[in-house]
Amino acid sequence: MEASQALSRIGLAGLAVMGQNLALNIAEKGFPITVYNRTGSKVDETLVRAHEEGQLPLTGQYTPRDFVLSLQRPRSVIILVKAGAPVDQTIAALADHMEPGDTIIDGGNEWYENTDRRMQESASRGLLYLGMGVSGGEEGARHGPSLMPGGSFQAYNNIKDILQKVAAQVEDGPCVTYIGEGGSGNFVKMVHNGIEYGDMQLISEAYDVLKNVGGLTNGELAEIFDEWNKGELESFLIEITADIFKVKDEHGDGELVDKILDKTGMKGTGKWTVQQAAELSVAAPTIAASLDCRYLSGLKEERENAAEVLKEAGLKEEVGSVRSGVDKKRLIDDVRQALYASKICSYAQGMNLLRAKSNEKGWNLNFGELARIWKGGCIIRAVFLDRIKKAYQRNPNLASLVVDPEFAREMVQRQAAWRRVVGLAISAGISTPGMCASLSYFDTYRRARLPANLVQAQRDLFGAHTYERVDRPGSFHTEWTKLARNSNAGVGVLS
Repeated sequence: MEASQALSRIGLAGLAVMGQNLALNIAEKGFPITVYNRTGSKVDETLVRAHEEGQLPLTGQYTPRDFVLSLQRPRSVIILVKAGAPVDQTIAALADHMEPGDTIIDGGNEWYENTDRRMQESASRGLLYLGMGVSGGEEGARHGPSLMPGGSFQAYNNIKDILQKVAAQVEDGPCVTYIGEGGSGNFVKMVHNGIEYGDMQLISEAYDVLKNVGGLTNGELAEIFDEWNKGELESFLIEITADIFKVKDEHGDGELVDKILDKTGMKGTGKWTVQQAAELSVAAPTIAASLDCRYLSGLKEERENAAEVLKEAGLKEEVGSVRSGVDKKRLIDDVRQALYASKICSYAQGMNLLRAKSNEKGWNLNFGELARIWKGGCIIRAVFLDRIKKAYQRNPNLASLVVDPEFAREMVQRQAAWRRVVGLAISAGISTPGMCASLSYFDTYRRARLPANLVQAQRDLFGAHTYERVDRPGSFHTEWTKLARNSNAGVGVLS
């Protein structure tokens, strides 16, 4: 590196799509940046883009040493490489040339406990560490993502001015905030992705019901989703869904969406979310249902075979007979209401998971602030999130979004339409696991008494697990089988 070359304010290592776009975004906001990639051609490619996209203040280096030495002290380096071992390898290559007080920021979808471990390892070398969730895909990275940094508060302050300029901007500020200690930023991003799984599943179910029960064309669906995007459902996912229905197939007749194989991929954050919900005893059935649907979608050949076997066994398709009696206009409005109510439950589950982990780890997460930074840049961005922000501002200790007075009122107003949609789908043989899970969650959560008394009695009978009573304190055990056989209770009821 030439000694006369001006030092950059920040560095970024890892120049796949997200890394390139985030580096260009930082440069475009006026912060000189140096980039590095193990494969030199990616550095060259990024330099060309920086030149073509406005002579941006971006330079490239081709060795870890030259890269680190090109940065102003205290140095800050963003890493955007594949989660797991590649992150450790990149840190090892860079840390040898870094000094106490320098900062490493991992911007990948990393397991939060890895961030906790790396924070401790970095601290032993005098280095500061941030695990930062980055949401918005390549478009968000280039023009303004939602950023979720957690870890060293000093490290955050070192680059706060950069993050606030680079993040998406909404009416109440940049879509970035200091999340909390340790791996909190990665955990929040993980739950964000779990909510995203639920959102996408619910939208696909709305599509399925409108298409197969309502008989709507892709053109009509595009119009409906465009219209929905002007109201309470206004969001990035609703907007892009409308666009998807409009794209023609350049290799044949009709729209491209109908030619796509019905198998959904995944990268693991949805699974992590469901696993964490189970670990923390937090019910997240909508997110879990969305994950199960991705697994089932992968069984394409099995599903095709099952369709044939069950048809031969006498199973009849009920969609046609159900469709003939459907009021299309009413169905469209019912599905809109069912989708909105289901989303409230899905977000409630995600927020409750965040609260449980925050309590366990002492992170002191600010749920209203999380909703605010998700209003722009990220995949789940929606006007709906402003409502969530205000709900937590009204009551920071809100037990669930379902019992916020405004959301509660909306759920009650929409439950009749919600039940009609789920009932209609069931009668037509159309699976709506996300909507069903949300509705079951709502119905379970709102009931003051559940049949769990019988389950606990069963546990006490076969395992002597004891039970509590509603009318007196303490734990009790009953010799159920012995008493039942000595009793005539119930004899003759069915005769």
